[in-house]
Amino acid sequence: STLKGRKEPWLANFLFTTVLGGSLASLREKMSFRSEEDLSCPVCQDIFKDPVVLSCSHSFCTDCLHTWWKGKPIKECPVCKRKSSRAEPPRNLALKNLCETFLLERDQTTSAGCEDLCSQHVEKLKLFCLDHQQPVCLICRDSKAHINHRFRPIHEFAQEQKKELQRSLKPLQEKLKLCEQVKGNWTQTAEHIKIQAEHTEKQIKEQFEKLYTFLREQEEARISALREEEKQKSKEMKEKIEALSREVSALSETVRVTEEELRAEDVSFSQNYKATLKRLKQRSLIDVAKHLGNLTFNVWKKMKNVVSYTPVILDPNTANPEFILSEDLTSIRHGERQKLPENPERIDYHRSIRGWEGFNSGSRSWDVDVGDNTAWFVGVAAESVQKKGRIKSGFWQLEFYNGKYSVRWLGESPIVLRVKKKLQRVRVNVDWNKGKLTFSDPDTNTNIHTFTQTFTERLFPCLGTLNSVPLTILQVVWSTFVL
Repeated sequence: STLKGRKEPWLANFLFTTVLGGSLASLREKMSFRSEEDLSCPVCQDIFKDPVVLSCSHSFCTDCLHTWWKGKPIKECPVCKRKSSRAEPPRNLALKNLCETFLLERDQTTSAGCEDLCSQHVEKLKLFCLDHQQPVCLICRDSKAHINHRFRPIHEFAQEQKKELQRSLKPLQEKLKLCEQVKGNWTQTAEHIKIQAEHTEKQIKEQFEKLYTFLREQEEARISALREEEKQKSKEMKEKIEALSREVSALSETVRVTEEELRAEDVSFSQNYKATLKRLKQRSLIDVAKHLGNLTFNVWKKMKNVVSYTPVILDPNTANPEFILSEDLTSIRHGERQKLPENPERIDYHRSIRGWEGFNSGSRSWDVDVGDNTAWFVGVAAESVQKKGRIKSGFWQLEFYNGKYSVRWLGESPIVLRVKKKLQRVRVNVDWNKGKLTFSDPDTNTNIHTFTQTFTERLFPCLGTLNSVPLTILQVVWSTFVL
């Protein structure tokens, strides 16, 4: 590679002045007209860093020159290609000082900033013309162009404008903060959705694997039974074939005897006929109907031992963050507050959770195992009930707190109930069409309380607790579920 050569007449003057003892200050004055290009290394095109000078009078950064010479047998000038007489050229201290001074002055100028001057009068812009809406100098103020104009000190005007801009900026900053907060919530929600999907997929696979295992076991059992029957029937057939071989030799005798029987009296023939016919009618084939008849139905009946049905499945997206849900979404307990997305359907203040499926017709019934829990409620909530903050209406519930049972609805004060026996389970029965909600004790078949209300919207099962003892939706007995 080669570099385009350039003349450096100023460098000769520089060295000459230095040799004659000229001061650096006077040298700076002489060099003030020089551009940044004159102080740039021909190799890196940047201001000299620790420059050295060759015998040909060309200067370069020390690192640039060593890099240029690296791997080259001849040490020559990158500009004029003249061979260098020294492998380690002397440092150009004068040029180094000049470059450092130039950089210092440039930095000071940049940091301090050049004060704006009037383009017409080259005076400082100290005023702001309110009529022309522009900064002006003192000479401009007294000129004809600004007769009878209104002026303000430019710094005072700037401060007022900054304050006004600050006032305008504040709502934008608040909006930005809100947007960042919403973005953060959405990011958290997106991550929660991903985790939720992965966990749900895992649970689905586990549930189906149970069914696959059951079906495989049923298949293996039935095929095993078929093979066993095949083995038994084949063994019997083999024995019959062997016996038949033995009988063949005696067949002639049998024929002879039979012919004699035919010639015998009618009474003797009738006595031997049934035994002969029975030997001919013995079954020897695979009982195909037994293995294939209603196969899928019979397998389905056996599936009741490996599957279950729960009338209410809890919706984790509505759960208060302080609830811990079971894997099968049928049980909750109170625990440490979790960091969950602030999705619209989540209930934040009221410690409750809704069922996943609502209804607006017909009857529904479910049992809740409350066990030894000392702070709980069960009931139903309207679809329109508020999810954020204190719930004021839209729910009907039976609760147990401070050792007392009570009912409440639509934001009314609770009514204390007299319950003789401590409840272990609570049955909730809703007849939407008739407007009846009944709480009862399924263990004693005793009615606890009945609400009569005209329902106008979809209802959802709901429950909640302040206790670490779980509340569990009980499974329905198979015989009562399958029609």
